[in-house]
Amino acid sequence: MKRTFVFLLTACMILLSAACSSTGTDKTGTATNSESNESVKSEASKSLVVYTAAATEVMNVVIPEFEAKTGIKVEVVTAGTGELLKRIEAEKDNPLGDVEWGGTVPVVVPKQQLFEPYTSENDSAMIDTAKNTEGTITRNNIIPMVLLVNKNLIGDIKIEGYADLLNPKLKGKIAFPDPAKSSTGLTHLANILQTIGAEDENKGWDYVNSLIKNLDGKLISSSSAVPKGVADGEYVVGITHEEMASAAVRQGSPVEIVYMNEGVIVSPGTVQIIKGAKNMENAKKFVDFITSKDLQTLTAEKLNMRASRTDVPAPTGLKEVTEFKIVQENLQKELDNNQVWLDKFKDLYTSN
Repeated sequence: MKRTFVFLLTACMILLSAACSSTGTDKTGTATNSESNESVKSEASKSLVVYTAAATEVMNVVIPEFEAKTGIKVEVVTAGTGELLKRIEAEKDNPLGDVEWGGTVPVVVPKQQLFEPYTSENDSAMIDTAKNTEGTITRNNIIPMVLLVNKNLIGDIKIEGYADLLNPKLKGKIAFPDPAKSSTGLTHLANILQTIGAEDENKGWDYVNSLIKNLDGKLISSSSAVPKGVADGEYVVGITHEEMASAAVRQGSPVEIVYMNEGVIVSPGTVQIIKGAKNMENAKKFVDFITSKDLQTLTAEKLNMRASRTDVPAPTGLKEVTEFKIVQENLQKELDNNQVWLDKFKDLYTSN
């Protein structure tokens, strides 16, 4: 019995010694696994990977400001929202991104299982229609859907709304973002169906079919490419949103914004944390930063972005929301029908 006790005591001391050595250094002074893990953790805490469909000008203001305020280094991956959501879904077992920034609510909500539950510390300052009611989707600004016209190319063509896009003179000269890849394209599709097709959805689809014919086989894969194509003169008119359109105006491009006379959906832009993000705490800091009063005031002043907060004035140089017709977005209808609409749009596009 005494020998057994001594043996067990010796074994415990050996195990204890091994455990202690795993948290220190070996005889050569090399860091052990524990210290190495802490080093990796420390390095990770200074990083953030942001997937975004935001305009370049917006990123050039927000990202450096965030890095300067936090000391966190941001890696940006850009694509249309639809493409980013597909990528996040494909990577769900091993997330390579931390934040998805961009996309409208009807596009993002059906994929909310891909995002981490998080309510920003700023949520109480949001306007009622921009609060995080789902627990995963944060609204960081408000975006009216608009048209963008190249003033040098428009000539005597009148463009005041969707109906004017059917002008034969515009055939092949309309930049339309693919609704399957761009939340802006999908929201405009909803805008059409809730205005032209408000009384009879078939009338909305008749219009969409006519519009597709006037696109002349051209669909833009990314929403950010639309204002560039219009500004560069590749297209006469683009279907886009106010944030990107106003950026092109401020850059001095020969363009002007048109708020469709049929009615305008005013949709919140979103930011969300990717489920299982490797840099979770930094992702939370980004969401809080992008919804802060300081940042939203800055983006309103520099980028003419409409804030989602109640305490930030409207940007100068843009129409007040009282100056154009706003369509009350039927979010539930969009959520119920998004895939059906996408399938029908694809069928019409491939058959033309």
